Amino acid sequence: MLIRPYTPADLPALHAIRTAAFAPVFASFRNIVGPDIAALGLTTAEQEQADLLDAIAKPDSGHTIAVAETGATITGFVSWKPNVAPGIGEITLNAVHPDHGGKGIGTALYEHALAALKAAGMQLATVGTGGDPSHAPARRAYEKAGFSVHIPSIYMYRKL
Repeated sequence: MLIRPYTPADLPALHAIRTAAFAPVFASFRNIVGPDIAALGLTTAEQEQADLLDAIAKPDSGHTIAVAETGATITGFVSWKPNVAPGIGEITLNAVHPDHGGKGIGTALYEHALAALKAAGMQLATVGTGGDPSHAPARRAYEKAGFSVHIPSIYMYRKL
């Protein structure tokens, strides 16, 4: 496996990985909130995430992206942003294609991003993830990369 800087030609592969990796997450969200709320609050979730990746990939976004290649295939990516607050960097959108999960790719990508944040002078790194069952693999990967302290939060819905 090779970790290398993102190039604009990688964007279609990153979208394919993002789509495959997050399909169970969005399905879980819809299952958790039920069809009525999902129809109102989650109809554009996938497009919003696609737009987020497009925004992060822009050269002036303040984010950096690295991709993992296994052979000639892009198998994952991680993005990060230093100084989201003074001395604090954040791992932002990231994913490993489900066909390549469990092989240490995510851990290697997180270690790469964390080393870059440290080299940029960051003293603290953050990452956000969900507390639902579909995010359990992400939580395990973040813990494996050394994240341990977290503040639980809940996102609530009310149909009007």
